[in-house]
Amino acid sequence: MLYFVLFFSFLLVQRLVELYIAKKNEAWMKANGAYEVGEEHYKYIVGIHILFFLSYFIEVYQKGTQFSSWFPFLMTMFVLTQLIRIWIIKSLGRYWNTKIIILPNKEIITRGPYRFLRHPNYVVVVIELMLIPLIFNAYLTAILFSILNLIILSIRIPAEEEALIKLTDYEDKFSNTQRFFPRTTK
Repeated sequence: MLYFVLFFSFLLVQRLVELYIAKKNEAWMKANGAYEVGEEHYKYIVGIHILFFLSYFIEVYQKGTQFSSWFPFLMTMFVLTQLIRIWIIKSLGRYWNTKIIILPNKEIITRGPYRFLRHPNYVVVVIELMLIPLIFNAYLTAILFSILNLIILSIRIPAEEEALIKLTDYEDKFSNTQRFFPRTTK
């Protein structure tokens, strides 16, 4: 139980730190002329993530805190996703956010993982919502919230891309970049 509580606590603290960074970045961006789009679906993203943590905690608590037999692989993948998340946040700097906040006429960032994918952050979240529950055999949480996340991303990504295309050089910068999987050929 101790390992689960430590892991779960790490995840909660990480998310709170990310929300702090996002709020700080949002304030800076809005002070510089940015505005938010997709506000109507953001509450569902927040709800899905809160329910994910509740479901995860309840499922693991009820089943017991047994590590998966795949634990070494799953934990390695989890650590890699966290390193990529840090790379994403560092690459976007003040432009990173949990909301869709657009600063019109600013050049799109194409450094870091954005050299390879248009949406590396969403890829990380998709992987995390599968990996995190599997570490402690919470299969129901992994399946249910992976599906819910894909549904909300099918709304969020088009809204984000539409705003970026209208207000930035997004289309020019990412015309040869895949959304979710890096190109294997040129």
